[in-house]
Amino acid sequence: MYNEVVMDHFRNPRNVGIIDDADGVGEVGNPLCGDMMTIYLKIDDDRISDIKFQTFGCGSAIAVSSMLTELAKGKTVEEARNISNKDVANALEGLPKNKMHCSNLGADALHMAIQDYEDKKAGISRPGPARKEIHEHAPGEKCYCPYCDVEIEEAVKFCEACHRELEEEH
Repeated sequence: MYNEVVMDHFRNPRNVGIIDDADGVGEVGNPLCGDMMTIYLKIDDDRISDIKFQTFGCGSAIAVSSMLTELAKGKTVEEARNISNKDVANALEGLPKNKMHCSNLGADALHMAIQDYEDKKAGISRPGPARKEIHEHAPGEKCYCPYCDVEIEEAVKFCEACHRELEEEH
């Protein structure tokens, strides 16, 4: 069951749309649950002056996208880079355990948009977004980081190879 904050951001999402001349774009998806999220950034004087999102997914994914944009708008690039999935979930006053992966998508999309902005600023061209599935495997199978596919120990919560936090349960 969703709380009032989540329901408000689902029913009345903030900052929905596209920024045609975006300075940074981050796109993530989870084909297993069908959630797709794109974050668009406009940055002026190292500050996020505008942020929009397009999300195809469940109520949690839409609420996460909406709250994420509210948290990031007006922040410096560095402040926005420090927004975590836990920050988004806390701002929403919690999500059902089976929907926590949605907060990961939001933070990942924001971080990808910031990376895209910084790459463009540095003149670096990277290939389009690579969508990753959530980290799941059958018991007894080898465990791999869901971001960089390096083999890791099952209980690891941080990938040393790509420097990403992993889901609490993976």
